[in-house]
Amino acid sequence: MEITVTINGKAHTADVEPRTLLVQFIRESVGLTGTNIGCDTSSCGACSIHLDGEAVKSCTVLAVQADGHDVTTIEGMAAADGTLHPMQQAFMENHGLQCGYCTPGMVMAATSLLNENPNPTEEEVRIGLEGNLCRCTGYHNIVQSVLACAKG
Repeated sequence: MEITVTINGKAHTADVEPRTLLVQFIRESVGLTGTNIGCDTSSCGACSIHLDGEAVKSCTVLAVQADGHDVTTIEGMAAADGTLHPMQQAFMENHGLQCGYCTPGMVMAATSLLNENPNPTEEEVRIGLEGNLCRCTGYHNIVQSVLACAKG
């Protein structure tokens, strides 16, 4: 099937098999590899992107379902001049990452969380990110990063 998906402001048209996952389309057809594949079961959140402004796990969406929609990946978060998005900056300044594998999905989920709740409590951040897993940290610095961005 031919689909056109706008990713980070640029339209991408391709023929895809109906069973192609959005994460596969983003990584393999478009070549944006910041969106990670972590678990293949929708448990980890490493593949989180924004679909029409809402955080979703791109391993749970077929590429054909995204036809005609807007997608933002981690590569689309920074400004055109390379200035980091405030959430990316907060993760860097507050040591909210270690190995970095979960970071793109965490940033996408956290940004969506703050769009819905601009001034969350620590507990609300923890609940809001519970669909994203990190194997390296105790989440403390991730939560502090989100809270710092909320205040920022």
